[in-house]
Amino acid sequence: MAESKAAFVLGSGSAGRRMVLEQAGLDFEVMPARVDEEAIRSGFPRHEGGEDAGLAALAEALAEAKALEVSRRSDKPVLGGDQILVLDGEVFSKPRDMAEARAHLQRLRGRTHHLISALAVAEAGEIVWRHTDSAAMTMRAFSDAFLDAYLERLGEKALSSVGCYQVEGPGIQLFERISGDYFTIIGLPLLPFLAWLRQRGLLPG
Repeated sequence: MAESKAAFVLGSGSAGRRMVLEQAGLDFEVMPARVDEEAIRSGFPRHEGGEDAGLAALAEALAEAKALEVSRRSDKPVLGGDQILVLDGEVFSKPRDMAEARAHLQRLRGRTHHLISALAVAEAGEIVWRHTDSAAMTMRAFSDAFLDAYLERLGEKALSSVGCYQVEGPGIQLFERISGDYFTIIGLPLLPFLAWLRQRGLLPG
């Protein structure tokens, strides 16, 4: 069997993160992490008020837990990642059904929420690199008729992301203003990770 050319392992089953890395021309393996995310979320201190930035530590903890778990099963660097959506200090979870997706979008409508994306790289059970970034996402005050048509068009795909949207698809129509890095918005701040790969000699300089 030919030796794998993979420079690192993606410790995630996220199709979006895999697509970003593949489109960047990177060689990697995929090994989804076996982590109880809800246990980490429920055990994390709650923040009240609008201090969204303080919740970056939760995204970091989730990314690190994924990287560490997989690194115990691999001899390559492992990239773990996570993204959380925060509105006025409240962390949203993925909707369980279409009714909850509608309720989420009604709450986000006409307001600014933040997407916090964290990356961590682990080797031999230790974190060796981390990066966190955030983006501000302002939804327009769309009508109920637009909301219903949007959810009908998306169907259960709306349940696959915490904000019920993908900005690379019809979800961009929900917004009036976006401030932040594109790759942060889609869940994998790519340029800092590429810089780390080059620094480690895992990509040509």
